[in-house]
Amino acid sequence: MPAYYRASFTEFLAQSDAEILGTLAAAQGVEGHAIAFNAQTPAWQEQLVALRSACNWLRGRHPSSSNWSLLLEYPIPRRQKRIDTVILSAQHIYCLEFKTGAHKLPQSSLSQVEDYALDLRDFHAVSLGREIIPAVVCMQFDAAGIRLTEPAVTTPDVVKAPVVCDYAGLGQFLLDHDLVAGTTLEAIDPHAWDHSAYRPVPTILEAAEALFAEHDVRDIAEASASTQNLTHTSDFLLSVVDRAQRTGEKVVCILTGVPGAGKTLAGLNLAHNPAIRATGLPNAVFLSGNGPLVRVVSASLAASTLAPPDATRQVGAFIQNVHSYIRDGLRLDAPPHENIAVFDEAQRAWDASHVARRYSQLRQRGFDVLGEAFDSMSEPEMMLRVMDKHPSWAVLVALVGGGQEINDGEAGLEEWGRALSTKFPHWRIAASPAVLPGGAGLSGHRLFHDAIPESSPVEAAEELHLAVSIRSYRAEALSAWVDAVVGGDSATAAQVAQQLEHYPLKLTRDLSTARKWINQQRRGERRSGLLASAGALRLRAEGIELSQGFRGNKGQYENWYLKPDGDSRASNQLEVAASQFECQGLEIDWGGLCWGEDFLWQSDSGWCYSRLNGASRGRVPRENKQRYIRNAYRVLLTRAREGMVIFVPKGCDSDPTLPRHLFNATAEYLACCGVNSIDEPHAS
Repeated sequence: MPAYYRASFTEFLAQSDAEILGTLAAAQGVEGHAIAFNAQTPAWQEQLVALRSACNWLRGRHPSSSNWSLLLEYPIPRRQKRIDTVILSAQHIYCLEFKTGAHKLPQSSLSQVEDYALDLRDFHAVSLGREIIPAVVCMQFDAAGIRLTEPAVTTPDVVKAPVVCDYAGLGQFLLDHDLVAGTTLEAIDPHAWDHSAYRPVPTILEAAEALFAEHDVRDIAEASASTQNLTHTSDFLLSVVDRAQRTGEKVVCILTGVPGAGKTLAGLNLAHNPAIRATGLPNAVFLSGNGPLVRVVSASLAASTLAPPDATRQVGAFIQNVHSYIRDGLRLDAPPHENIAVFDEAQRAWDASHVARRYSQLRQRGFDVLGEAFDSMSEPEMMLRVMDKHPSWAVLVALVGGGQEINDGEAGLEEWGRALSTKFPHWRIAASPAVLPGGAGLSGHRLFHDAIPESSPVEAAEELHLAVSIRSYRAEALSAWVDAVVGGDSATAAQVAQQLEHYPLKLTRDLSTARKWINQQRRGERRSGLLASAGALRLRAEGIELSQGFRGNKGQYENWYLKPDGDSRASNQLEVAASQFECQGLEIDWGGLCWGEDFLWQSDSGWCYSRLNGASRGRVPRENKQRYIRNAYRVLLTRAREGMVIFVPKGCDSDPTLPRHLFNATAEYLACCGVNSIDEPHAS
């Protein structure tokens, strides 16, 4: 969507404030924000005065600037916000954030405008390779406490460090930067720039906020990622719903994808798609057994609206805990309100033995759960029983991640196939080819062990597999690299790592070096954080506490993901590490993975799995337990969108729980996988 207003300097100066304000008001009204016009008008009027003065001053000293272009209220779709002013010279892009009437300038203003500039660099097609200068413009400002430092990145960046200038100095600021020798690219075409393709890759929180604000996945998905992208997948799911409603059939869709490909985003889009509500269907529901994800996404959605109390109620109906939904649904004879349900990370649904164990524990604590007749059922069977109560049609979408089972009692993909073939053969199945016989499988898992049962009508749909990661927009090959690393194939990992030139992967043996590197890379409002396996309890020796008793503060997850810079609870503090249970399904921009003693490389035999037993370190012999540890690191290694540093402790010869030789071997293995060290030679 183009800016509310665009004109050359000459055209801008020839128009009256009333004409420009009318254009801005009309554009704001089209977007449904007319009620905000009265509040915005004084800020626009003050901004226009400053811009007129700067344009007049600049034209007198730099005549060619008459042809420069000025854009007001340019959209940043990824942030659901707008840049106050963009100025386009022949070669430069000025990204300006006005703080009208401001005297005390918060540091967050610099981060905000720098983040806008980074979004233009990463996602705005016509800005590719152009120098972008972000600035905060104030009537007057108090520079106390404001950091104006050049970003400490290892390679030159087209986005310059943000600066602050006052109204009186705006013209001089524009002139000084334009006179600096820059690129010799073709002059910027203002019309093409204003209408440029903009392909943001949102975080799951930003995507959920956009969907909750009535945007479609087309507005927020990376359309160039793959021919089998989110748009095709979303269209296919809508067609399944339409057919089910017309024919009165019941359908389960098995949607698969590599880590970060957008499975959760596709599910959220279906669960809150305006196209469904427009047909008069009941609202769909998004279900997850991932407690941190439910809490963080719900808190983010509620905080993003204008009416938090009402939003909290709406969000509670939009995204729910799957375990509670199943129990409530089985208690009632009536079908659930929703004909459409999305089950996130469906391979993590509980198996029958875990259901029996968990319900027994709840009964002993006095909770009213379900009758013992249900203790022999797995959650996939329970969920299908709930949706099968609909007398006519129903659609259940199971989002399945390969290699994402990370805890005891998770039934896996095969349990869905067993329940469908033996208990619900009347349900039609639309499934990703990857999980059907003849498919590649999903980390060794398929929907059916052998052939497709004759009783089950199955359709293979290419649209139900998302093959390209959009979480790490810099590195579509990251998932393949991680698969090779955790699979013990350093040669393949090193080969794939050559495709990750725009996704920094670094190695250090010092935690302070890891923190320093992350802080040097992170700019604007991008988010960083430490990550660690929940089983890496000896990271305590490095000052990283992972025990639940220490970490179980109320609001822990929400604060870690949502609080801004300066808040001691925020992930950016790099003090508290998120485990695989706390970050699965979520993401950060820059990650610091703290490697633990539970998953170490042994040069002569491959990965060595262990757990802490009191004061000693014991081996994990069972393959299924080893798989959980391996998958934990698969999750952790795929959480960062822009780059990652891996911290491998040095270990201690006198402490058997911190085997120095295995930590050294692990660091050497990661180096063989293509991870470059940032340590000084003497520090290794």
